Amino acid sequence: MSSFLDDIRNERIKKLNILKEKGINPFPVETKKDHSVEELRASFDEIVSSQKTVVAAGRIVALRGQGGLLFFNINDGTGVFQGLLKKDEMDEKIFDLFSDTVDLGDFVEAEGILFTTKRGEKTLQVKNWTMLSKSLRPLPDKWHGLQDTEERYRRRYLDILMSPDVRRRFEIRSKFVSALRNAFDSEGFLEVETPILQPIAGGATAKPFATHHHALDIGLYLRIAPELYLKQLLVAGFPKVYELGRLFRNEGIDVTHNPEFTIVEFYEAYANASRHMVFLEGLLRRVIKETLGAEQVAFGEETIDFGKKFETVSYFTLFEKYAEMKDAGNMPVSELLSHAKRLNVGVAKGDGPEKILDHIYKKYCRPHIIQPTFINDYSAAFSPLAKRRENDPEMIERYQLVIGGFEVVNGFSELNDPIDQRARFTEQETKRGTGDEEAQIKDEEYIEAMEYGMPPAGGVGLSIDRMIMLLTDTKNIREVILFPTLRPKDNKEK
Repeated sequence: MSSFLDDIRNERIKKLNILKEKGINPFPVETKKDHSVEELRASFDEIVSSQKTVVAAGRIVALRGQGGLLFFNINDGTGVFQGLLKKDEMDEKIFDLFSDTVDLGDFVEAEGILFTTKRGEKTLQVKNWTMLSKSLRPLPDKWHGLQDTEERYRRRYLDILMSPDVRRRFEIRSKFVSALRNAFDSEGFLEVETPILQPIAGGATAKPFATHHHALDIGLYLRIAPELYLKQLLVAGFPKVYELGRLFRNEGIDVTHNPEFTIVEFYEAYANASRHMVFLEGLLRRVIKETLGAEQVAFGEETIDFGKKFETVSYFTLFEKYAEMKDAGNMPVSELLSHAKRLNVGVAKGDGPEKILDHIYKKYCRPHIIQPTFINDYSAAFSPLAKRRENDPEMIERYQLVIGGFEVVNGFSELNDPIDQRARFTEQETKRGTGDEEAQIKDEEYIEAMEYGMPPAGGVGLSIDRMIMLLTDTKNIREVILFPTLRPKDNKEK
């Protein structure tokens, strides 16, 4: 039994065949389009005065008839413009063909002259038209759109087409990325590209995706971070480098995590964590103002103010404030486990103190941090790539920037002591041996590069996706990724 949508599709195929039977290609190679909708509106009075014939093109987004009059609206991506066909003022066959074959969703080319209707609507009076692309499926109802959230993600093209808010969200994303690139370039950073397929999944604590290259007969990983390659470029003599691109982590999916995501990482020789905290504050303020035209952003019921100086708080202070845990940094594992149980925080078997703390922090502390806040004071176990503090070797020169309850930045003074780096990689391998799949792998080539001499440096990773969530008042990362990772439809019930 055919469905309602199948019936509509069959009717549209009949109209497609009408065009073909008349020798008309419903998917022509060329178009005579000479003005965008934006240009028609900007130069409307000038074009009307000249009585110049113009050719516009776009998707039919509205269609209505009144006897010998046919009104339609086209959208070419730069705006919407009204068109009008008058049966008694054009070739009747051309009028009838439009009436018989054109549907909502079709792309058409329309040639004619501009005028203003009695209601003041700028309009194109059509003398001739051409089908550019015959649509076979109906667009969603403009009032209700796609109601199923997963279908919105799966058919993002329709989601954007039917929702101006969704379209604007991704325009903001593009503008933010462009402004960020411009800011780095103006500060003397060099944009580079590093391998996405890597023999060792290094540079972060995460579980990778594994694959195999048949010609070389070697195992490879999708990168979890570009960090180790970017720091090799500091060894090479580039003082400032950055890379903006995709990372891949074979971990869970939730409102702030997608298996593939976008990040910018930048590294600067002769800088450190403290200097980069100052740099980041100015960078984000500049880029956000360029993107949105303002320094304040509405986020839920809160207003995030990027114009004010960012606060700085100690990581361990947060546990006392939000989880009733005094001196959390010096608690034995047994006591940490007791607090985790009290707070109903899940802990995996074999989790060390830093992981237990991290679980509690993410559930009980971080959600309270709304205004831009740097979190510092981390012990060495939290990052095998960060430099130790000179006055307290058990602590590292590391910070995170939290906004709206999200971690958006991770940065630190980069470890450039190859002997210490080897020892800390070895410690990580011990953790892998006890079942920690996220522990880092020793990278001998990276250590070798460091032994040639790596300058002191600061490094930063900034999440593009989470920043866009903040700037567009969005609570789910899938809303800011054009095509998020989804289970295939055929496997949805498995």
